[in-house]
Amino acid sequence: MSRDSRYLEELLHHDIPLTRALGLRVEQWENHELRVKVPLQENINHKSSMFGGSLYCASVLAGWGWLHLRLREAGIEDGHIVIHEGQIAYPLPVVDDATAICSAPDDSAWERFETIYRRRGRARLTLHSRILTEDGRDAVRFTGQFVLHK
Repeated sequence: MSRDSRYLEELLHHDIPLTRALGLRVEQWENHELRVKVPLQENINHKSSMFGGSLYCASVLAGWGWLHLRLREAGIEDGHIVIHEGQIAYPLPVVDDATAICSAPDDSAWERFETIYRRRGRARLTLHSRILTEDGRDAVRFTGQFVLHK
């Protein structure tokens, strides 16, 4: 586990206690892609698949964590991140441990977000995360608007 991954996991477990109950682990932060893992056993439902609320939380937290680490890299540590809006689709059941993956938006979206925040003290960024099945298909697709404000 990288230093950034360990830092984020400790922060999430301290500041968002639900992450401990979910069994969330920050698996990897590399090339502006974040992977967080939640185990099936701690999040199982009555159908022996992962509870939809846990999948939603993992998807949101992948985006929130991505933005937190990316801001830290950019030297922006004076803002508060909130989820403003989120949409999720569950095309397939998750019957194993889940890994939520949030990849970087395109460079122009990030540059626009950073410029607006530095100028106005508030900016909005759309991030996408997904959870894959064992064979690599999308089991969950999430799109969230995150707001950073001073």
